[in-house]
Amino acid sequence: MEINHPETQAEVEAVFTAYEAALLANDNTTLLAMFLDNPATVRYGVSEVQHGYGEITTFRNSQAPFTRRLEKTVITTYGRDFATASTLFHRPDLPGEIGRQMQTWVRTADGWKVAAAHVSMMPG
Repeated sequence: MEINHPETQAEVEAVFTAYEAALLANDNTTLLAMFLDNPATVRYGVSEVQHGYGEITTFRNSQAPFTRRLEKTVITTYGRDFATASTLFHRPDLPGEIGRQMQTWVRTADGWKVAAAHVSMMPG
């Protein structure tokens, strides 16, 4: 298995950047299209848990916009169809805290999709 195949890594970096832009714009249509529409898709948030695409949809539709700054983002690909995205983030509305986000991305017939995600906070 090839780790960090350049073309695959560039694809995932691009979709991760698009995800971040949609997140900050609170563009739920785009965000939901980036999640794998499957009951096995999981998202663990700062204070909530979603199992399955339906629960993720309900959560996303209740969210308000916010701002944040990313730091130390690492995109790692494994082969040409699987990748992880890991990043730290800082939100001005949560001073003194550091956010952590990890996503598992899989290539599907409809493009790259998030199959699992985890977001958490810790003291800065």
